[in-house]
Amino acid sequence: MSVLDAPVTSAAPAAPTTGLTPIFVSLKLTLLRNGLRQSSGRRAVFVVSLVFTLLLAAAQVLGLVLLRGNEHAGTVVVLLTGVVALGWAVLPLFFPSGDDTLDPTRLVMLPLRPEPLIRALLVSSMIGIGPLFTLCLVVGSVLALAHGAAGTVFAVLAVPLTMLLCVALSRATATANVRLLNSRKGRDLAVLSGLVIAVGIQFVNFGAQRIGQAGGLSTLEPAGDVVRWLPGASAVASVDAASDGAYGVAVAQLLITVAALVALMWMWQRSLVRLMTAPDGSTLAAAEPTREKASGRGGLSALLPEGRTATVMLRSLRYVARDPKTKAAWVTALAVGAIVPLLNAVQGTGSVYFACFAAGMLGMQMYNQFGQDTSAFWMVALTISSPRDAYVELRARAFVLLLLTLPFTLLVCAVTAAVIGDWRPLPGALGLSFALLGSMMATGAVASALFPYSIPQEGAFKNVVPGQGGLAWISILGGMLAAALLAAPVIVPTVWMHVTDRHDALWLLVPGGLAYGALVGWAGLRIAARRTAARLPEILAAVSKG
Repeated sequence: MSVLDAPVTSAAPAAPTTGLTPIFVSLKLTLLRNGLRQSSGRRAVFVVSLVFTLLLAAAQVLGLVLLRGNEHAGTVVVLLTGVVALGWAVLPLFFPSGDDTLDPTRLVMLPLRPEPLIRALLVSSMIGIGPLFTLCLVVGSVLALAHGAAGTVFAVLAVPLTMLLCVALSRATATANVRLLNSRKGRDLAVLSGLVIAVGIQFVNFGAQRIGQAGGLSTLEPAGDVVRWLPGASAVASVDAASDGAYGVAVAQLLITVAALVALMWMWQRSLVRLMTAPDGSTLAAAEPTREKASGRGGLSALLPEGRTATVMLRSLRYVARDPKTKAAWVTALAVGAIVPLLNAVQGTGSVYFACFAAGMLGMQMYNQFGQDTSAFWMVALTISSPRDAYVELRARAFVLLLLTLPFTLLVCAVTAAVIGDWRPLPGALGLSFALLGSMMATGAVASALFPYSIPQEGAFKNVVPGQGGLAWISILGGMLAAALLAAPVIVPTVWMHVTDRHDALWLLVPGGLAYGALVGWAGLRIAARRTAARLPEILAAVSKG
């Protein structure tokens, strides 16, 4: 019997396919396990992070449980939950490299439908240290608020809804901005997260002091009344309302979270479809006509004298504008240098001399000048053949520092004096700032020549390559101590004039501090130039390790 004569049989039924969610959960666990296998250092960091998170979470849960029965427990818990939800929404913008699974473009070539994909991503996102900490905090929050059967029922519903909302916020934000986060601007944003953290700490400190001065947690009640109706905290707030018998309010607050979760899932799905189907700029032909660059010198370069000084200044200014880490260092110094004196002035506990903090923060940018060039310093080294060349190079970099720092220092000192309402110590603060800036310019130039170190390009928060941490500490801390000693000839007369009540003579410190700062800075640049020319091979080897 031939094959054609064989009886026709029905096709065997297809084997049931495994759901997408278990596969993604398994992939997430595999990624975590394989990452820990790469090195013992990563395993140690993960274990330490996990232990620290668990201890912190346990302390949070204990503290929240102890709030049970307190009249302000609802306000504290609602605000805390709102802050955590806000963190889930914005952290993907500042830490895009924290979780590789946040990038859905890795799945573009797979035949996946949007609905099962977002369900699988949502569930797999529950695995990690961050979700574990959030779960502990949410559980502690509902334990602090739940009373009676109704409160318990709403607590059981609030915990998963709040967790789902936080993770959906994170995923929707990451998906909507994934192309930005993978670009150079996104890396700039990640590096500038240090600025947000530094500024945020100052505002948290300011808020805590205001609460203590205003008489306790009762001052948070107006903010809590608003936040309890926002999606990030409304589910937890419904537990408080249900425990108090306000069932209508509790249902409304719970429905706000449900509606927000549905809207987020819909927005996430639309962003995911658009991301995985629409081409980006890298796959399209350039449509813009070629622009002809204007010839000749323009802008700032037209104001500078021709020669090495103008070239070095323009290069340094481009570093400030374009290099992520240099930009982050400058923006952080500018922000913190203004926030510290102004916040203290607003609270009534500050002094005009707090404005010297701005000069100190900006003066630190003079340290490790050659390390900022990283491996590109070899091109600069080729142009340095004598102490004169090194002096012109360092002088031009110092000019950039002064160009940005002097007007900012004047502004911070004047605004601080205006907020405090006392203009008498302003000349002393200005003279002291000028002297401190000149001293840090001198010690920074010398430290750059004697203790150079490399700044790695990868990693938003890696500012020193392994093995050079000691050089960095010596360069910065030693240089700052030396700068304080160099500024002593201006610090001593300033203190003496205040002790002897000679405020009318403080204006002498403005020209005196300016002249002394210029003299010390010039001497430091001269000394650093000779050291740089003599140690050029060692400097090049040190800054090229990254």
